[in-house]
Amino acid sequence: MIQILFLEDEPTIREVLAEYMKIQGYEVTEAGDGDEAAALLESREFDMAVLDIMVPGKSGLEVLALIRERHPDMAVIMLTALEDEKTQVRAFNAYADDYVIKPVSPIILLKRMETILRRTTGNKESDKGGGKRGLTIHEKGYQAYYDGQPLPLTLSEFLLLYTLYREPSRVFTREQLILSIFNEDYIGNDRIIDAHVKNLRKKLPQNYIKTVIGVGYQFQEENR
Repeated sequence: MIQILFLEDEPTIREVLAEYMKIQGYEVTEAGDGDEAAALLESREFDMAVLDIMVPGKSGLEVLALIRERHPDMAVIMLTALEDEKTQVRAFNAYADDYVIKPVSPIILLKRMETILRRTTGNKESDKGGGKRGLTIHEKGYQAYYDGQPLPLTLSEFLLLYTLYREPSRVFTREQLILSIFNEDYIGNDRIIDAHVKNLRKKLPQNYIKTVIGVGYQFQEENR
């Protein structure tokens, strides 16, 4: 059973969302503050963490940093009422897989969780990467590979790379990339794409993303 760590200090919100997760078949461990969540991470293994940012004790962002240090493969969704761009950029720079603004529909949250978990836990089939050389994309598994080895991309990073990869002749504006990654849920400056591109370039063995000055970004084939 999929193990979820759910950090939320509002009892009513925590109870409602946790119940929806349980109905979906997840095993949910609840925490009311960041210190409790950090202690649980020391004693338990989880597949995903859903973290409110503004909580007593350690903040959700501090818990995220702890997860990335000790459990780098764990999926993480940040859940917060904060809509400011700076907070969202901090979350994505810390390699959060997704960022959901409250109030959120429980159904939408469950779909986001399902999408991320499909990438992190549902693609263990033996033909990962297909044995091919260079960059390959497993669309249904939400995973990119280089020389058959999985790349540690967040969901947003994968969606950005895949959007560029599938139309290599096209130059995408930042606005078009935001729509492809977040649909219409994102509130903030389009420079969030620059942060994702910066992180992608650190993780990719070669620079597959070309900056087109004054327009946006384009996929470029590897040079071998």
